[in-house]
Amino acid sequence: MNEQQNRAPGQNSTVTVIGLGPMGQAMTRTLLTAGHPITVWNRTASRADGVVTDGAMLAATPSEAVEASDLVLLSLTDYQAMYDILDSATGSLAGRTLVNLSSDTPDATREAATWAAGHGATFLTGGVMVPAPMVGTEAAYVYYSGPDEAMQSHLPTLALLGTPKHLGEDPGLAQMMYQAQLALFLTTLSGLMHATAMLGTAGIKAREALPELLSFADSIGDILRAGEENPGTALDAGEHPGDLSTVTMMGATSDHIVETSTSLGLDLALPLAVQAHYRRAIEDGHGGDNWTRIIDSIRGPR
Repeated sequence: MNEQQNRAPGQNSTVTVIGLGPMGQAMTRTLLTAGHPITVWNRTASRADGVVTDGAMLAATPSEAVEASDLVLLSLTDYQAMYDILDSATGSLAGRTLVNLSSDTPDATREAATWAAGHGATFLTGGVMVPAPMVGTEAAYVYYSGPDEAMQSHLPTLALLGTPKHLGEDPGLAQMMYQAQLALFLTTLSGLMHATAMLGTAGIKAREALPELLSFADSIGDILRAGEENPGTALDAGEHPGDLSTVTMMGATSDHIVETSTSLGLDLALPLAVQAHYRRAIEDGHGGDNWTRIIDSIRGPR
């Protein structure tokens, strides 16, 4: 038994990081700072220069990178990149834990877990919910799903990246949460830019508009929580009480946003999509219900 195998998981054991974009580099430096020996590999080897200077060991091949550690972190563009890289290293996967922190679909994640198991590896899905500069800070958190035993075994190491939130055994759960969070994030960013463009037509510069818009964005969570002690409880019960805001009222607001955007010559893709949610709910006879009723058409036919 070599020195690496003799160490308990999390006790300054060697960790392999494959994929050295900004996120992979941030994870590597965080783990190096905590005292873990790190082996890295990247398809463009020059991207490893900085972390090698900081103390990481560059592997010559994916197989060498995998064989260096029991815990292998993948930070790649998508899951196809994992196959492209590790198909030449499948003989080295047995007994390893692969933690794929790349973005893809929940179905692709489940297929990857089956593929890993077929090669004797344990598979954890991860979704890092902060940008690279925040990895390892108190604000960082990461969703995981997959075998609880593997999660607990490597918890001390994974916790260094951010607060771990294990969602369950289904490998698709963390990816589902990650995509749900990003659906909210990207839609919010588009809304923010639409609002900034709208104000820009009135001569309000972005440096003046954004502080006001961001302040309002920050308050949305408080506004929603004020309407329900435990947000989501009414939705789970299929209840949409329209005592505070109705589909008809919010739909009228969406109409005004479309009309204003049209008159200003702005792109209508986002406001028309929002308007469609309310119009469908009204057409279905739910104009008097709370705005949350729009979830019916979003869910689609059942």
